Amino acid sequence: MGENNNLVRRLTIRIGRSSLAMLEQPSSGSDIIYEPYVVKSGVSMAANLREAFKNSDLLLQAPPRVRVLLDSDVLMVPVELFEENHMEEMHSHAFPRREQEAVYYNVLPDLNAVAVFSMNKDLRLVLDDHFQDVRLIAAIQPVWRYLHQRSFTGIRPKLYAYFHEKRLELFAFQKNRFRFCNSFDASRIKDAQFFIFYVWKQLQMDAVYDELYLVGDIPGEEAMLQDLRKFLQKVYVINPAADYGQHPVLDITGIPYDLQTLVVKGR
Repeated sequence: MGENNNLVRRLTIRIGRSSLAMLEQPSSGSDIIYEPYVVKSGVSMAANLREAFKNSDLLLQAPPRVRVLLDSDVLMVPVELFEENHMEEMHSHAFPRREQEAVYYNVLPDLNAVAVFSMNKDLRLVLDDHFQDVRLIAAIQPVWRYLHQRSFTGIRPKLYAYFHEKRLELFAFQKNRFRFCNSFDASRIKDAQFFIFYVWKQLQMDAVYDELYLVGDIPGEEAMLQDLRKFLQKVYVINPAADYGQHPVLDITGIPYDLQTLVVKGR
């Protein structure tokens, strides 16, 4: 009976840069269990996850398969230029390469691109020690996919800003491709505003007619909006409740937007 129960449970582990959380979705019914884990500073994420397997209710009875949402630096490669044999070399050119990291990739067919990212080898070993099947997903991927679909509403160009864990992801689409995609340190509000205006200017977007959408854990939201609207006419905040309706995952506080989107819209 226990093994059959495991087959109908979907477990997702979200591994952030300084956060760790588990979410379980039963295949029947609407109950969703979300369990954030208090990460110990000064200790590796691999060690934190190993400790979590001793204390987490969800991990103590984990199913054999797991979906891992990993917040990591991502290199975007046009699908026609991607070669699996060269992905480690390409990733190391974009980001400082460390011996203890392995490189993985997700194909984004809707956007004709491949997301290349890395994971600490010790962290992957902890996962492989506890699960038969580990599926890695770049944390930003479900956000890209959903907002790309959303971008077809209206005819004006749109720039999207996703805030999470003191990071700012800025991206824009042009039909079925990325027009722009990059990540910035957004620990200070003024820095985030600078990057938004810089990218807006780089893309030669119109301050009166084109659209900026903010989503996620927006720092100093009211002040941020007030300052942005001094220069840009159309600035909006995406409300997950308005987009996703009455989905039960929205009733749980503290879930990052990327994990909400993964649960509601898929990867």
